[in-house]
Amino acid sequence: MLPDSDSSRSISVIVIGAGPVGLAASAHLAERDVPFLLLEAGSGPAAAVRAWQHVQLFTPWQYNVDAAAGRLLEASGWVSPEPEAFPTGGDLVHDYLLPLAHHPRIWPHLLFGRRVTSITRESISKLEPRTGEHPFTIETIGEDGEVAIYRAMAVIDASGLWNTPNPAGADGRPASGERAVRDRISYGVPDIAGAWRSRFQGQRTLVVGSGHSAFNALSSLVGLAEDDPATGVLWALRGDPGDASVQGCKDDELTERTLVRREIGRYLDDGRIHVFAGTRITGFSNTADGIVTYTGDRQLPPVDAIVVATGFRPDHRFASELRLDLHPVFECAYALAPLIDPEIAACGTVSPHGAYHLAHPEPGYWIVGAKSYGRAPTFLLLTGYEQVRSVVAAIASDEAAIDVQLELPVTGLCSACTAFLEDREVGECSCSLDDDECCAEGPEHDAASSAMVSA
Repeated sequence: MLPDSDSSRSISVIVIGAGPVGLAASAHLAERDVPFLLLEAGSGPAAAVRAWQHVQLFTPWQYNVDAAAGRLLEASGWVSPEPEAFPTGGDLVHDYLLPLAHHPRIWPHLLFGRRVTSITRESISKLEPRTGEHPFTIETIGEDGEVAIYRAMAVIDASGLWNTPNPAGADGRPASGERAVRDRISYGVPDIAGAWRSRFQGQRTLVVGSGHSAFNALSSLVGLAEDDPATGVLWALRGDPGDASVQGCKDDELTERTLVRREIGRYLDDGRIHVFAGTRITGFSNTADGIVTYTGDRQLPPVDAIVVATGFRPDHRFASELRLDLHPVFECAYALAPLIDPEIAACGTVSPHGAYHLAHPEPGYWIVGAKSYGRAPTFLLLTGYEQVRSVVAAIASDEAAIDVQLELPVTGLCSACTAFLEDREVGECSCSLDDDECCAEGPEHDAASSAMVSA
């Protein structure tokens, strides 16, 4: 970094966020000897992943290590984990992300405790033409309140979504009374069976949502109820639980995820989860009997705690003075939206895409990783790794940016299905997309090791 007269700093590329995709972008920049600075708001690398380190990923190691990052690490003696093993978030941090962050090609260029507050073009507003002569100015604030400004010719935003969960309200806003009961609501994937056990054991908990974070919470709560029957498990979702349960590998690319869904189906059949279908939450009320949830004129039984697992949304506020072309529904780059629309694409069927689909009218500014998908829930780490490979190639003016190189598990991870099931001692399984009985004898899962999509 080169300080100048006004104490700001200059660099070729600023990367925002030291999670899996931000670190992968840094690895690609390091390989090409492009000067960069990696800014992380947390006190250490992979702060968001640490928040869900108790969760097992749906994707095995072979889909969770970036190619450039792997090359850097292996050159320094690092040994890649077993490709077909399924890591937890904690495994991902300790066995891969920490060694990558501490690599001598990355560590000297990493700053912690620097939260980005604004990104602009030096001396011009978003109303003025972009000529390529004005660098980005990135304003940050430290944990001690110190403001620092950095200059860069390109910005890669890999800041993620973890800090902006969706609220419980059916209309996309916090429901009436939601803020008033905020101290009893957990958003995302709390460690119910571990660090947060005392908050949920013996309590009545309502889980809101029908995705895999919700399944994770439900599975963990059922595990607590087995130890303490006073633990109540309630589930509110907009649709029908039959729609949320997928039978086998046929309709899902990821075997791990299918098994978790089937586990929840068994819990429903056994009556261990009290389900409230067709629930569109409009309000909450704190009563003497507990928190009452309202869905129009109907009200749900009182509970002691609520887990809101309704997904995440991007926060583009620090880039409000840049020229962004955002899709009105998904809040991603407009050109990317047709490829990631969950109505037509699943995690493994998203078409390959890179710098071209991620570009905005603001030259040199790219949003990558989970944040690039906006509100679409179909992101996989492997997709983010290919994004940054293409973007860094574009920054380096390399035609390799156009040659998108992405091979997602379109036909499912069924190649690992037999070994996966044998590990859990439930016998053989032969998987194919035409086999309705694929993985039909899914294993029992430990509540603390339920999975979620890599994000």
